[in-house]
Amino acid sequence: MAADLRTGLIFAIALFFSLAPRLAAPLAVHAGLPGTIAKIKPSIVGVGTYMPSAKPSARLRGTGFVVADGRHVITNAHVVPRLVNAGFREVLTVFTGIGDKTTGARATIVVMDELHDLALLQITGTRLPALSLGNSSQVREGDAVALTGYPLGPVLGLWPVTHQGIVSSITPLLTPLKADGRHTAAMMDTLRAPFMLFQLDATAYPGNSGSPVFLRDSGQVVGVINKVIVEGAKENALTNPSGISYAVPAYHVKELLRKAGIATR
Repeated sequence: MAADLRTGLIFAIALFFSLAPRLAAPLAVHAGLPGTIAKIKPSIVGVGTYMPSAKPSARLRGTGFVVADGRHVITNAHVVPRLVNAGFREVLTVFTGIGDKTTGARATIVVMDELHDLALLQITGTRLPALSLGNSSQVREGDAVALTGYPLGPVLGLWPVTHQGIVSSITPLLTPLKADGRHTAAMMDTLRAPFMLFQLDATAYPGNSGSPVFLRDSGQVVGVINKVIVEGAKENALTNPSGISYAVPAYHVKELLRKAGIATR
């Protein structure tokens, strides 16, 4: 009896250890995300303006991320102000650091891509770790992704926040016609030749515009958040988020850098 019991225990222990790697495998897929976030965060910046005579003097408009040589930043075109108040010394600014250790670096516009809602900025006086751009043409529906940025930046401050999800769909951009009939040249180009976007089930908020969308395991950037679906008034993006976000594929970021003559990683 005792011998049978010992034999049974030995068999059970052996079976447990033979199954343990297979039971742990699904957890290992997600275990890499904390490390990926730690690599991503130093490259996340805020994009806005600085005006010393204003209160508050710093105004955050969205998120950006560092690419190429560490002195260039990608964000959305709609995040970048078209005009600054030069009379009051307002300047386009990229904010770096975290929380109360944030500093500002003066930025200039290198090139804008209104059609794909992208902007390339250059910063002076600092060099930051750059993110690697992945092959967005290989992204598939169901791929696990995450995004890091500054949701509600003016309220929550420069504390990077990460949301995760999957690529729910790869879908064409459809721009609704305005009731008043007024359309920009970029809007008309989009209507004539819609391009593909990544639809995500990760929730993004105002302030996340320009956030990098990256593969959870590798950290390679495959897209740039540029809009969310909002039902009803804009305030619903905060009180009742749809959980549907869109990202511009990184292919267009690479094209923007190529046109600017900047080598990509």
